Amino acid sequence: MLRIVARFAITLFVASIVIFVMLRVIPGDPAEIALGVTATPELLAAARESLGLDQPLFTQYFAWIGALLTGDFGTSLTNKLDITPLVIDRLQVSLILVGVSMVLALAAAIPLGTWAAVRHQRFDGALITASSQFGIAIPSFLAGILLVSAFAVHLRWLPANGWVPPSYSIKEFLARLILPAIALAAVQGAMMTRYVRASVLEILHEDFMRTARATGLSRAAALIRQGLRNAAIPVITVTGVQMAALVVGAVVVERVFTIPGLGTMLLDAVVTRDLPTVQTVVMVLVFLTLAANLIVDLIAAVVDPRIGKEA
Repeated sequence: MLRIVARFAITLFVASIVIFVMLRVIPGDPAEIALGVTATPELLAAARESLGLDQPLFTQYFAWIGALLTGDFGTSLTNKLDITPLVIDRLQVSLILVGVSMVLALAAAIPLGTWAAVRHQRFDGALITASSQFGIAIPSFLAGILLVSAFAVHLRWLPANGWVPPSYSIKEFLARLILPAIALAAVQGAMMTRYVRASVLEILHEDFMRTARATGLSRAAALIRQGLRNAAIPVITVTGVQMAALVVGAVVVERVFTIPGLGTMLLDAVVTRDLPTVQTVVMVLVFLTLAANLIVDLIAAVVDPRIGKEA
């Protein structure tokens, strides 16, 4: 367990260095972006000093990390607002979208993948397998556009975009959450269905499953009592990878559905070259991705203690 947590901390530290260095390599002077190209050299020098850009890189890095650890995410270059409350507000939206999408993906992938494995020699099992392959080939943003075209434009069942907080109206909140959540969940659910199918199919041919059948258990009962626990290990591991894919996919889906999440905030900051905002949002997204993998690793270690010893 301690090794898993230590690996998470080291990876996060290395990722912070990579993010900091990469954004410093990108051409463009943040002080000039903040003041405009017509600013005098004196004003630019004063702006660089106020932003700490006149300090050595390692001093800038540790100042940034120290501020992050205290909850100070800095100030936006474009609107001069404190980034911290903006990130917290956008983070709530993104977490809701990603969380609901993952629940939907798992809710579909586990039964469909299990059924496809048990019935792999039948037509319905082959149909699920083929459908999942088709779902993997469709990007989340394209799935979102197709859903909007079908259910918002033609059928007019749901709104095409926008966001309403659940505290304002549960009905409006759910109406605007359905399409983007399905767009994200469809692709990840299709991919996870393949993993569940492969894992269950492998378990079905294990010796302990034959022994369980020999004791008089039906195939379904043997799978439930003996197989699912063993089949869950690779699925749990893959869930962490797919969670990371969901976080990345949410960046584009939020733009498609005009959702005010971290993805929209990041893309807007990139367009305006708002370096502090880009740096902070990317770090938050990396933290979410690594945290999701940490949680999955810890769950896998609990389900199978051998993993915790090997980690």
